[in-house]
Amino acid sequence: MTIATMRAVMPPIPPAVRLGLIRLARVDGDFARIVREAGPLPWRTREAGFSGLLSAIVGQQISNQAAAAIWGRLCALEGCRTPDGFLRLSDEALRAAGLSRPKVAHGRAVAQAFADGVLATETLAAMDDAAAVATMSSVRGLGVWSAEIYLLFALERLDVFPAGDLALQASVAHLKHLPARPTAKALRDMAAPWAPHRALAARLLWHWWRHVTGRPSMDDAR
Repeated sequence: MTIATMRAVMPPIPPAVRLGLIRLARVDGDFARIVREAGPLPWRTREAGFSGLLSAIVGQQISNQAAAAIWGRLCALEGCRTPDGFLRLSDEALRAAGLSRPKVAHGRAVAQAFADGVLATETLAAMDDAAAVATMSSVRGLGVWSAEIYLLFALERLDVFPAGDLALQASVAHLKHLPARPTAKALRDMAAPWAPHRALAARLLWHWWRHVTGRPSMDDAR
């Protein structure tokens, strides 16, 4: 696929993103293959702040389909997408929506962190990637993966790469015909040449995995 063809099929996305995708295609031809076979990259985002972090908690260690279903039921609960509103909801209501007991506790911990000022939407947005990950992952229920997912989708950072994500590992293994999924460390090393556009690489790899498996993303149900 030529660079001109890549430009022609790209959706209307920010110029920096467009240039990043073109650069990735030059660095690794498999990214051009993704656009050619899976179609233009959809630009998915999530709401910044408590809601975006809550959606990351919902998606921890479950399929996108299950996460989308739980998220839909949660959003039907009045106030659940604000820290104060979430704290007012009973455990029974949150469990009925599909949250496990640990995720109820984790959601409450994050809501309390926002209520107490430990986490703040604007402060996180002003931090660099490393500082934001450290701040978020210090809160119960928010590990490195959740923090990286937040930076990637809610803050639209361009060089965050959640190498521990199982779908990313599976996608790389399929795309590059590897005998097994790479470990998080191996995938992070593999992604080094993709800097400073590793978040775009992750988006493309998720796009590829949805294409080859037919599985929707959590965001497809929103």
